[in-house]
Amino acid sequence: MFEYAVVGSGVGGAASAALLNAKGKNVILFEKEPYLGGCSSTFTHRGYAYNTGATTLAGYQENFIVKEVFDTIGFTPELIETDPTIVVLQNGKVTPRYKDLNAFLELVQKNYPHTKNREFWELVYRINEDFYKRYGHFYSNRNFFKKLCSLASFIPLGVSFAPYLFQNAQSFIEKFFGVMDEEYRQFLESQVLIVAQAPLREINFLTAALSLGYTFNENHYVVGGMSHLFDTMTCGIKNLKRESEILSIKRDEKHFELQTKEGVFYAEKLILNSTVYESAKLFQNRDIQSYYNSYEHLNNYQSSFMLYMTIRSKKEFEHHYQIIQDERFTHTLSNALFVSFSDKKDKVLAPEGHYSITASIHTDLRWWQDKVLYKTQKKELQELLLDTIINHLGIEKDEIVQTFSATPRTFQRYINRSQLGGNAITMKNFLPKLPSNDTPIEGLYNVGDSVYAAQGWPGVMLGVKNLMRLLDV
Repeated sequence: MFEYAVVGSGVGGAASAALLNAKGKNVILFEKEPYLGGCSSTFTHRGYAYNTGATTLAGYQENFIVKEVFDTIGFTPELIETDPTIVVLQNGKVTPRYKDLNAFLELVQKNYPHTKNREFWELVYRINEDFYKRYGHFYSNRNFFKKLCSLASFIPLGVSFAPYLFQNAQSFIEKFFGVMDEEYRQFLESQVLIVAQAPLREINFLTAALSLGYTFNENHYVVGGMSHLFDTMTCGIKNLKRESEILSIKRDEKHFELQTKEGVFYAEKLILNSTVYESAKLFQNRDIQSYYNSYEHLNNYQSSFMLYMTIRSKKEFEHHYQIIQDERFTHTLSNALFVSFSDKKDKVLAPEGHYSITASIHTDLRWWQDKVLYKTQKKELQELLLDTIINHLGIEKDEIVQTFSATPRTFQRYINRSQLGGNAITMKNFLPKLPSNDTPIEGLYNVGDSVYAAQGWPGVMLGVKNLMRLLDV
């Protein structure tokens, strides 16, 4: 009998298991695939390696949550700081998002001139800086009383950011700037979508400011690929089961029974790193199924289409680009494409003289269910994104070694989830309605991007820290 069973080795699952292990708890970690990380893993295809989805590590710096969690585990990742964090390409304009505010302001004023630019970006910078100094809040959904107490812990945070917490981001920005070009609005919108996973019209300005301000924090490239980080972070866990899919779970009075092809495992407490939209089907218990099904209305069906490439080139590339065009790409939700390159010195992720490329764009998972149209849609979008990357980044066709793509159906097949990007914090889906890391079910917990606190490394790690508090470990 294990004290804790963790299902799924994504950011939240791997970090939770590693933390519990570091605190001397008897924990077992299950992962369906041979590689760890879920959406943030690294895989090989025909001899070349690729980061599956996430390609950046944000929040690893002093007094930030990611470093705090890693330090508690006793883990120091091998990283390269990226500055600029991202280079935005739009209608011939090149705008690197430098960590230094003044360096960025000089470029943004040149490319998107406006009298309010300095005032706006200084506001974003201050909000971002102040937000990450706030501690003491937590969130519980165990019962009404604990939820009320946890919501009270957010009062100081709410008071500090009240002017931005209850204002729609799009309305705030339009009022702040007055008249602004559509091109500049799309520049802001596209960067917000990377972090918040929702457009400006659906979020408050606090969320938008934190999304726009993430490049003013330290951001890092993970040497050796994202799965290397997970492998080293979890190396101390004795009971780590790769290629071990959970087929079903049954809860008895005192424990959880987890069925796998290897056999049955028992645990007193269960931590799921699956989304709240995918978890109900794991259980035999009706009450647990009903709990997870109650959150189905929060599902935005948002996912990603991924293009993977290996090129052989002597050219120099930045780690990350965002290519923005005026109109949406076909079969997608966005007019912006995010493109990540491996570091030229990273021989683990790509052979010398090569680059491993991961490109992603938002799509709706429901658009990829038609079996008749599926292959045609996939080919059409893959070719369109490939041409976009080639034309904007100066890649020659004869430099391309390999290219292929993945749809929401691909992710469902390999990591058991088609909704990607998590539970976006929108005006309609604010904190009291958000699933917590605990549940009303005794011994059942959740972690990941579809529960508190949000998406990305900082958001998921805030959830991990919240989980540890709820577990009292």
